[in-house]
Amino acid sequence: MISFRHIVLFGCIVLLVFLNVNQVFACSGYKITKNGKTFFGSNEDAWRLTPHLWFETAKTADTYGAAFTGSRWDGKYGYAPQTGMNEVGLAFERLASYHPVQKATGNKKPITEPTNFLKEVLKRCKTVEEVKAFYSQYDHSYFIEDVFIYVDSTGKYLIVEPYQLTIGNEPTYVIANFCPSITDKEKAFRMDRYRNGVEFIEKEFETSFAYCRELSKAMHVSRLKIGDGTLLTSNWNLNDLTFQLYFYHDYEHSISYDLKTELAKGDHIIALPELFPPNKSFKQLEAYQIPQNNMKIGLMLVGFGGLFFVTALFFLVQMVVKNSVQSYRFLPVILIVLGLLFTYYMFVLVTNMAIFYFPAPYQDATRWTVTLTSYFPYLLLLIILPFWYLTFQLFRQSNWGKWSIGLVTLNLLAYTVLIGFFVYWQFYFF
Repeated sequence: MISFRHIVLFGCIVLLVFLNVNQVFACSGYKITKNGKTFFGSNEDAWRLTPHLWFETAKTADTYGAAFTGSRWDGKYGYAPQTGMNEVGLAFERLASYHPVQKATGNKKPITEPTNFLKEVLKRCKTVEEVKAFYSQYDHSYFIEDVFIYVDSTGKYLIVEPYQLTIGNEPTYVIANFCPSITDKEKAFRMDRYRNGVEFIEKEFETSFAYCRELSKAMHVSRLKIGDGTLLTSNWNLNDLTFQLYFYHDYEHSISYDLKTELAKGDHIIALPELFPPNKSFKQLEAYQIPQNNMKIGLMLVGFGGLFFVTALFFLVQMVVKNSVQSYRFLPVILIVLGLLFTYYMFVLVTNMAIFYFPAPYQDATRWTVTLTSYFPYLLLLIILPFWYLTFQLFRQSNWGKWSIGLVTLNLLAYTVLIGFFVYWQFYFF
């Protein structure tokens, strides 16, 4: 039989996965060089609520001060940098991507503190050649789910992929969430933000903040479901060391900074949302409750997953070992199947943030099983009324054991609560 210890163990395992889930977001970027000037632009497309800008001064004579933006808290290391620029005009951006795992080659240093590592690159390097030499010392396949672009004040750029470092010097360059070495143009153009950027630049390009504003706007994301998308746009002048920020795809309001002026103030950090006018779309994002930003909902789904799993095992034992069910013999089979399906679905919901933001039915490009779960809410709608009726009949007849009826009742209540959440999360696409 299933013991309380097994239930607790299952819950702990799922909760650990939930707390350590890797949240993948979309981003885009570009660089433009013309008439001796280089501008670098970045769109961070994320669902986080904590975008920050911070400045770190040089601590030694052979290092550089830098500005960083980021929204993901990394514990004792502070916020993880998403983009940034140092005081000699070297800038970078980190973008989520996919690259198949390959066998590591060479004896290189491991990357153990990625947030500090990314800061050190800007603090120690002046050109993309220096960045390449810095990365070459390390096993940068650690960043298997990322691609980086570094741009220096001369207009040269370096693309850092998990297994490849490539320097380029074209006047313009656009990047999004893919590794260029393994992605052809046709596939890259399926990303609207990338295609829009390339087509915008092909018409004409200038090195000015006004032009970068329009280009960033053309590449920004604003999804239909709740208006989420580009959290922060940063445009950097790598020669004058000035930059402009736009918050939550509002391109009517910006804040400008001079890097040298800010570094003279010493190390400091700024929470960005409070600096901009009230943003209706961001308020809507803040109010939207999902497992990844509301621990109570997350724990509830973990608990539901444990309930469904225990229910499936309990009735499997009842059928196979004891064969003790006297009536409605089809119901245990249904509970076993539903229990296993919805155990998996709860796991999907607490480990896949994108499901809550993209329109239903959610399509996962790499896992057909996740795509299939998009139709599970409809399964609940089909069974919920018959399930209520059967539960009522079980109470009337009283020929099932108390544990069996109790589990059926708890499952019924869980399914009913889930339907309410599915309506709130707009999982029903009719």
